[in-house]
Amino acid sequence: MGLELYLDLLSQPCRSIYIFARSNNIPFEFKHVELFKGSVLGKKPAAGSGAEQPRAGPSNSEGAGKVSLLKKVPALKDGDFTLAECTAILLYLSRKYNTPDHWYPSDIQQRARVDEYLAWHHANIRANAPKTMWIKVLIPLFTGQPLPSEKLQEVMEGLSTSLKQFEERFLQDKAFIIGSEISLADLVAIVELMQPVGVGCDIFEDRPRLREWRRRVEDAVGKELFFQAHEMILNIKELSNIQIDPQLKEQLAPVLMKMLK
Repeated sequence: MGLELYLDLLSQPCRSIYIFARSNNIPFEFKHVELFKGSVLGKKPAAGSGAEQPRAGPSNSEGAGKVSLLKKVPALKDGDFTLAECTAILLYLSRKYNTPDHWYPSDIQQRARVDEYLAWHHANIRANAPKTMWIKVLIPLFTGQPLPSEKLQEVMEGLSTSLKQFEERFLQDKAFIIGSEISLADLVAIVELMQPVGVGCDIFEDRPRLREWRRRVEDAVGKELFFQAHEMILNIKELSNIQIDPQLKEQLAPVLMKMLK
């Protein structure tokens, strides 16, 4: 059995793995898992090879639950070996397929810089950027009511602080986070920062240094692949036209509201 990746490209960590595997020509079977099952998403990209775009077809949600003990995506299955968590999967793929050194450098200090960013990322960029999508699209979709504008402003202020630290502490005057070439740190960062863009919060517009970094990341992985991976998030507002099952709304609305408290 070959490599299987259980992913939903609505998820930032899943996109980073998808882009990494595709840009490094890693052969894999794409197992699409719908985070919201068929009740939310109108289109269902399905299993396909890593060299193809996902196509319409059934979801692999049940299969992912069997692969990942944590019952969430991303998940990897390589023969009898299974693995969860984005960073662990990225490192596994980089080591097994001996990807170019710039992704996760052999130099101990360069590698430590990648590790440093990945450790910082979760409590900063990842703690703020995804909330824009929940506030502007998903919570109103499930609750039927928009959140107060103050809530989005609060999240954007927190994100602005993180972006300032990102530029000054990590990016500085370099082309990429650890120097002149792209690394896993850049990939993990960019997919997260596309969440606000998808809901109309263009965080790159007034930040030329950040905007140029994004352009270099797109060029490094290939613009076609970059935008294919982000197609779903860049069209996320289409979800507002989907009819949600009332029972599902009742179950998930309180959970979603708690996420932002």
